[in-house]
Parts: sequence; structure tokens; C-alpha cells
Amino acid sequence: MDMTTSASVSTTSENPSADGGTVTDRLVEANARYAAEFTDPGMDARPVLHVAIVACMDARLDLHAALGLELGDCHTIRNAGGVVTDDVIRSLTISQRKLGTRSIVLIHHTGCGLESLTEDFRNELEAEVGQRPAWAVESFRDVDQDVRQSMQRVRTSPFLPHTDDVRGFVFDVRTGRLREVDPAV
Repeated sequence: MDMTTSASVSTTSENPSADGGTVTDRLVEANARYAAEFTDPGMDARPVLHVAIVACMDARLDLHAALGLELGDCHTIRNAGGVVTDDVIRSLTISQRKLGTRSIVLIHHTGCGLESLTEDFRNELEAEVGQRPAWAVESFRDVDQDVRQSMQRVRTSPFLPHTDDVRGFVFDVRTGRLREVDPAV
């Protein structure tokens, strides 16, 4: 089965990139069409399901579709690898303490790009730009172990008052299925 994405659709005169526009121009035009039909759903920022999801930024993960979520159901925090970093803890802390979330779901996935990187990436960047990044790459070889590490970071954070419902999963990009990771292994 061939998968078609907006990136693989041939360009025509209706597509801004065919006229020399940028991808951002295309997105802005799509937003104008969206806004023309938009009606305020009357929601506030508090997620209806009181859950925050931390996941990888990989474009193959359509979290709302994969988890049966609707607009307003959850907070979604995404980064490279779905790794629990200080900034993720910051977002989760705001989500819990100011916006009422209680559950945290962590989702990594098969075939993650962080499995092929090493911390040497920081050395390469330093050689190229003359400055070493302050952040860690957070690469890993074992996706299950990285999910466990992320669960542990959440559970031990002093800033998060609700750590009794923290669960971690690996999303299989070929089947679309979630597999739960046992935190005790």
C-alpha cells in the first residue's frame, strides 16, 4: 500500500511551492482556509481527559488518531525521541499544577532516529558552528529501556504532584499498535 503525504503530492498551480512560494506559505494558505470555516469550540486549556502525553516528534505518529482522541482531550508534548528532559518536566508541571492533568502517557516508537545518533552529534555541531550545545542528544539503543528511564524521570520529579498514573509505551510504526513497557524489568 502506497502512503501519500502532502510532501509526496505533485505540485500544481494551486500549490504555492509550484509558484516559488515556501512550505510555510502553503501552511499559511491552508490556515486561511481553515480559519474561514473555524468556529470557536468554547473550550478552555484544561484537557477534558486530564492526561498529558509525551511523545516523539516523528511525523509518522498521528497521536490523536492512534489514541482515539479529539480536540481538547489532552495536552501533547513532543520532542526528538519523546525523551523526558527538563523542558518536558517544565511543561508537565504546568499541565498538572495549573491545568488539572493527573495522568501521564509516554510514547516512544520503533525505528526512532535517536537510535542511530550518538552524543558525538554534539561534537560535530561544535566543530561546525564553533559552540557546543548545552543540551544532550539523549540518544539510545534500547527503546524499552529509554521508556523506563523517562518513566523514572517523571516519577521522581519533585515538581510533579501526580505520579501514580504514569505509563510508557512503544508505538510500532509498521502496525500502528502500542506495546506497554513494564517499568520493573
